[in-house]
Amino acid sequence: MIKITENKTILIKDAKILNGSINKGSILIENDKIKEVNPNISVNDTDKVINAENKIVLPGLINTHSHLAMTLLRGVGDDLKLDTWLNDYIWPKEAKLTDELCYIGSKLAIAEMIKTGTTCYNDMYFHMDQTAKATKETGIRGLISYGMIDLFDEEKKKKELNISKKLIKDYHNSSDGRLQVALGPHSPYTCSQELLEETVKLANKYNIKTHIHVAETQKEVDDLKKERNQTPFEYLNEIGILGENTIAAHGVWATDNDIQIIKKTKTSISHNPSSNMKLASGIAPIKEYLENGINVCIGTDGCASNNNLDMFKEMKLTTLLQKVHNYNPEVLTAQETLNMATINGAKALGINAGRIDENYKADLILVDNNTINMTPDNNSLSNIIYASIATNTDSVICNGEILLENKELTTINEKELMEDTEVIAKELQ
Repeated sequence: MIKITENKTILIKDAKILNGSINKGSILIENDKIKEVNPNISVNDTDKVINAENKIVLPGLINTHSHLAMTLLRGVGDDLKLDTWLNDYIWPKEAKLTDELCYIGSKLAIAEMIKTGTTCYNDMYFHMDQTAKATKETGIRGLISYGMIDLFDEEKKKKELNISKKLIKDYHNSSDGRLQVALGPHSPYTCSQELLEETVKLANKYNIKTHIHVAETQKEVDDLKKERNQTPFEYLNEIGILGENTIAAHGVWATDNDIQIIKKTKTSISHNPSSNMKLASGIAPIKEYLENGINVCIGTDGCASNNNLDMFKEMKLTTLLQKVHNYNPEVLTAQETLNMATINGAKALGINAGRIDENYKADLILVDNNTINMTPDNNSLSNIIYASIATNTDSVICNGEILLENKELTTINEKELMEDTEVIAKELQ
């Protein structure tokens, strides 16, 4: 279990700091926050000094849409349409999930995220007490929600809401503040209107976030149009789900009116390029979202539709996909893309992170700049977005604790975890 030590200090020396601009300097961390950022920090006594020469320091990456324990379903049902993928492959296997499976699957996901530079995630799935347990033990920051699906059944609705209430009671604002709880109605097509309305009441009562899939596919939009003559965003806005405390995953099929609704309600959009491409869901109108001042962040989705949790890959795909979709290489710059994966994600999740500045959370990553694929260093920001790969992640600090050092996990036995996963995953075959 990770717990902050009183008066713990870490000095990151002589780093290339990537934080809107690129500066050479040092960073002083005290407990869970950044205390000072300065070219010359003079500290006589620190608990830990990290020599960051040949390293680029940037804010920890924030994965704003995931299904962590889906790591166990990596490679299941590839190359299929969403309906077939869900109904014939994913949901039957998810019915077999147990506490033990979701604990191992979540821990495996967390290990992968830490090794690829992610310091915070936003997750919706099942057996979420096990994801909470894995988060508490490993030191990462997370926002968890139980994926509520009532399929328009009254008794199922009550059960789903009770599970979410218990999750809030047991885990919200726990693990030294690293773990928060949100409400997670799966989507408009799997949740009754009554469940969605109860979600709004609970979110307001507890002042917590809501995490929901919206307008992921054309079929979803067409079906609701036939049923209610509304788009998913119009429907959710009428119910009151949208707002600055809501993260809408995907948002691929948004009309011009939808975009104005999203803007007006200050809803955040979590863009998932790999998943949208793999399932051929479409290309989200990220350019239009940003032009309207909408807060857009980035997520990986689950490992069954990605098939990894590498946010460096998602950043590169995010910008390249928008450039080719709009036939314009000037669309979505490297800096805008990095913002989506850091400060925009922090805004969506309501955490004081995503920047390297005084009093921000000490959620930082160090990227090895002394590698073949990062040479020459003509432009460090360009290298991070277009040239870096997951294995360039050298060290990870979350909440002031070192979770990865010299590319080695410090809170997880990687070899043991991989062996356990191979054994337990057979239960889903």
